[in-house]
Amino acid sequence: MKRLLISTAMGLMLTTSAFADAHSGAMMTYQSEQTGDLYASNLIGMRIYSAEADYDALTADIVMQDDAEQNWDDIGEINDVILSRDGQVKAVILGVGGFIGIGEKDVAVDMSSIKIVNENDDPGDFFLVVKTNKEALTDAPAYERQDDVAMANDTVTSADRPMLAPPAVERDGYEVATPDQLTTEDLTGARLYGAKDEDIGEIDQLIVDDNGKLQQAVLDIGGFLGIGEHRIAVAMDELKILRPAEGGDVRVYIDATKENLESQPEYEG
Repeated sequence: MKRLLISTAMGLMLTTSAFADAHSGAMMTYQSEQTGDLYASNLIGMRIYSAEADYDALTADIVMQDDAEQNWDDIGEINDVILSRDGQVKAVILGVGGFIGIGEKDVAVDMSSIKIVNENDDPGDFFLVVKTNKEALTDAPAYERQDDVAMANDTVTSADRPMLAPPAVERDGYEVATPDQLTTEDLTGARLYGAKDEDIGEIDQLIVDDNGKLQQAVLDIGGFLGIGEHRIAVAMDELKILRPAEGGDVRVYIDATKENLESQPEYEG
């Protein structure tokens, strides 16, 4: 677990009465780390878990054993913290999705909905836990920054290029997988093959709509070591995803050749 400097009782900023008084007088200083303080710089990127069944029973004095998170759902990580101008924490931005089949999206939640659960007897080791589920995260509105450019403006839609039917391929030892059965890590970087198993590229990134639904995949076609690649966006419905029955890396198929795909409009997102 990571160490953070934010008092658990105070939230993510120094919001004691002495600190608040500083706004009306001379600058006050916070001279040394206190018991229970957490470093905000390390909060960013920390994993966060959904413990829907256990959440209500989790209290500040409970000490969890190693690997307790294996009984919870890893829903994503903390991407950012939103502060008001008076130093109060307004919300925490969570990057959620992937494993739950909704695609990656940012969701802003109140800090009070996140519990800090101790791991072992070291106060510096802990879990961040919320109470939620797949349906709630699917329905939760995606957080939008004012300077965000609508993702739809960056994508090449199906109207910009001919749609392809997914290839009718079957391979011994493999089974068909749908995007909602996979994580973003399973798909990002996965090799892309033509219907005759020719290696034609890889999945570079995934595109979601305003509701966090997985819509398209950006493909890197050809090239070598990132040089000379041609990037195109295709609908997920154009792809067939196979994964080994015993587990392992997925194989993604498209009913086209490298030459066909290199002639299609390039993605510029």
